[in-house]
Amino acid sequence: MTENKTDDLVSCWIYKSSRKEEMYLYLAREEGFELVPEELRQSFGEMLFVMRLELAQESKLARADILTVIKALKTDGFYLQMPPTITPHPIWAINEGSGAD
Repeated sequence: MTENKTDDLVSCWIYKSSRKEEMYLYLAREEGFELVPEELRQSFGEMLFVMRLELAQESKLARADILTVIKALKTDGFYLQMPPTITPHPIWAINEGSGAD
């Protein structure tokens, strides 16, 4: 008997924020917006559908830990992926302070 890998898959629907670039909300149910706290919904802005994914523990995500995402989807019904933090490169500070325009 072969193991059915589809039993291990977690479906999610991904929406991007209309207000914050690179902020994404993963939902455990299609249009499961009621699972998201009101305050987060308000600050997120309009939820623009991006895609549906089937996640497995072996999956890879570009900016989030797969196990953290799966756990949040199962327990909270959603996962919020924040935009990446941009750390200024030291050369930017030198250029800004040089007075050259």
